Amino acid sequence: MKIHEYQAKELLAACGATVPKGIVVSNSEEALKAFDQLGGKPVVLKAQVHAGGRGKGHFKGHSDPQLGGVKFIPNRDKVKSVADVMFQYPLVTKQTASEGQPVSKVLVQEAADIEKELYVGMVLDRTIGLPVLMASSEGGVDIEEVAAKSPEKILKLPISPETGLLPFQARKVAFDLGLSDKHIDQAVKVFMALSQVFLEKDCSLAEINPLIITKQGNIEVLDAKFNFDDNALFRHPDIVEMRDLSEENPAEIRAGKANLNFIQLSGNIGCLVNGAGLAMGTMDIIKYYGGDPANFLDVGGGVTAEGAIEAFRIILSDPKVKGILVNIFGGIAKCDLIAEALVKAGREVGFKVPVVVRLEGTNVQKAREILKSVQAELPMIRSAGDLTEAAKLIVSLSK
Repeated sequence: MKIHEYQAKELLAACGATVPKGIVVSNSEEALKAFDQLGGKPVVLKAQVHAGGRGKGHFKGHSDPQLGGVKFIPNRDKVKSVADVMFQYPLVTKQTASEGQPVSKVLVQEAADIEKELYVGMVLDRTIGLPVLMASSEGGVDIEEVAAKSPEKILKLPISPETGLLPFQARKVAFDLGLSDKHIDQAVKVFMALSQVFLEKDCSLAEINPLIITKQGNIEVLDAKFNFDDNALFRHPDIVEMRDLSEENPAEIRAGKANLNFIQLSGNIGCLVNGAGLAMGTMDIIKYYGGDPANFLDVGGGVTAEGAIEAFRIILSDPKVKGILVNIFGGIAKCDLIAEALVKAGREVGFKVPVVVRLEGTNVQKAREILKSVQAELPMIRSAGDLTEAAKLIVSLSK
C-alpha cells in the first residue's frame, strides 16, 4: 500500500522530523486560501499522486508541456491558473500509464530556499535479512542515476529490527555525509524519525528525497515516499485510513476483496495460476513464445469454484484480453475439483475468448476427462498436455 507525500510528512513530523509548512487542498479556490494562510509568500504546488517523477512530468491534453506536477509559484496571480490545470488534466510521469493519473489533491507548500539536497531512505535488504538505511550527499530528482553510475556515493547501514537505528549510528551517517556540526543534530532527528516510522509501521520502502539544507541552516523533509507491507496492515488501522482507493487499479482492489493476488499488466493474454512462483514461470513462458501477459494472478493453493469465477470475471474485465492461460498444479486442491470449478466458471461467466487449460497433479486424468466431456458445451476451453504446448497454443489463439 502507498500513501501520498503529505501523509508521509505527517508521519515523519509526528516522530520529530522537521517538514515545511503546507496545506492540502482539493480545488483551486482552496489553493488561493492556502496561499493566503501561508503568508502570501512564494509557494510550491505539488500534485499528490502515487507516482514518482512528478516534477519532470506533464499534464496530458494541456498545451504547456513544461508545466509539471511540482510548480514554483512566486505570487498569488498564478495560483489559481496552475491549480486549475492540476485538477483538470491527468498527470503523466515515468511511473504512470500513458493515460496519466488524475489529481484529486494538491499540496500547497511554502517555498524552500535550498542550499543542498540530500537523500535518505530505508528498505529491506533480503540478502542479509535486515533493514538498511541508505543515505547520499547527492539527493534530488536524479538519485537513480547516482545509484547506477556512482554507487559508492550511497552509504548503507544495516539496522537491527530489535533496537532500531541507534543515535550513535545516526550521527556517524550524518558525519559520513560531510555535514557540519550545526547540521548533525538536525539530521540525526530526521534519520531517527525515518527509522521509527519504517519499523513501527511495517514499511516496505521509506524515502526522503530530497532532504534539504536551507540557506538559513535548517534541515527539512522536502519530499517523502512510503510504501507499506500489505500483509501487516491489519496491525495498523491508522495507516489503512490513509489509503486512497482513487489512486489504485479498480481490478486490483476487486481482486484484493476476493483474496486474489492480482496485478494488471499491459498485454493481451490473461493468466490464472495457483502459486506465485508458478505464475511468474507462466508469464515467462508466454513471453518466450512471443506473447504478452495481461496480468499476474495467483489464486492460491485451494482453488474454489467461487474464486475461479471471480478470477475469470476480473481478467475478462480487461478489454485487451484476447485469451486466457490457466496453469494449475493440483496438490492441495485435486485436479478434478479444479476442473469442475473451471466448468462452473465457464457456464456462469460465458467465455468469449479462448481459454487454454494446463492441469498437472493429483487426479489429473479424471480432470482431463471432465474438460473433454464439456467440449461441445464450452468450445472455448482447450486442454493442453504440458506447459510448453499450452503456451504455444494460447499465444497462437490470441493473435
